[in-house]
Amino acid sequence: MSVDLGVKPSARGGHAKKVPKSSLRSRFDRRAAPYLYIAPFFVIFACFGLFPLVYTAWVSLHKWDLVSGNQGFVGLENFSALFADPDFWNAVGNTVGMFLLAGVPQLLIALVLASLLNRPLRGLTFLRMGVLAPMITSIAAVAIVFSQLFSRDAGLANWAIGLVGVEPVDWQADKWSSWTAIAVMVDWRWTGYNALIYLAAMQSVPRDVYEAAELDGASKARQFWQITIPMIKPAVIFTVIMSTIGGMQLFTEPLLFGQGDLTGGSLRQFQTTAMYMFQQAFEEFDYGYGSAVAWMIFVLIVLIALVNYLISRRMK
Repeated sequence: MSVDLGVKPSARGGHAKKVPKSSLRSRFDRRAAPYLYIAPFFVIFACFGLFPLVYTAWVSLHKWDLVSGNQGFVGLENFSALFADPDFWNAVGNTVGMFLLAGVPQLLIALVLASLLNRPLRGLTFLRMGVLAPMITSIAAVAIVFSQLFSRDAGLANWAIGLVGVEPVDWQADKWSSWTAIAVMVDWRWTGYNALIYLAAMQSVPRDVYEAAELDGASKARQFWQITIPMIKPAVIFTVIMSTIGGMQLFTEPLLFGQGDLTGGSLRQFQTTAMYMFQQAFEEFDYGYGSAVAWMIFVLIVLIALVNYLISRRMK
């Protein structure tokens, strides 16, 4: 059976060197195929990620009402008004406060939970699947349940603290109480997700490292802090960055906690930056100002991610 051959000029210029078409196809596969494989992601990102980002930046430079439309270019006027807006900075403070109050305990509990799930326990598969249950639960159902738990008059939380002599708390009336209730909701939903990431990292740690530590007389606690934590440091850095991004975009939990009120309470005590952006854009119909708020959220996330990167680089 004959094979069709392509013709390729010789390097010396005298004779033609025949190259099989299969070789040309193989060369195309090696050089071009990887770009074709990853192209769908970049196409989707350009349509649903990059374009909205650029378009929002353009809208933020205009006075734009959702009813009357574009009313002209105003430059950085929206950003100037934003920097002088006390409600915006109140929302930033609320967001950072809830992020710290939820993020730090969440990651610490996830570490401990992953360490327990990494041991030979009965029904281990069931337990590992159980930590994913909060993630697949409807966020609306979660908000309804937790709103009842933190109810002022007949909530389980007030009943529990009443057992130790503490007066009932109006959880929505104060900054710290509302932050605590929302942080508990966030932690319940995302602790299991981070625990499974830590668990996957822990299972990649060689067992002979722990065996050598046991021969040297290291306790379980010392093995955890001096072997496990350093060995899973990339996973820890990943969860810190992802928790930061999610915390700065916190929206659904505080919105449902306040029964859909975008102001986040009568004194804006638990209004986040995402809620403030949504309020300005779709409740006040000031699309240009809302776009400026959206870009400030993006800048804050980038700055915090940069700080996390510098800290992680220093840790390395």
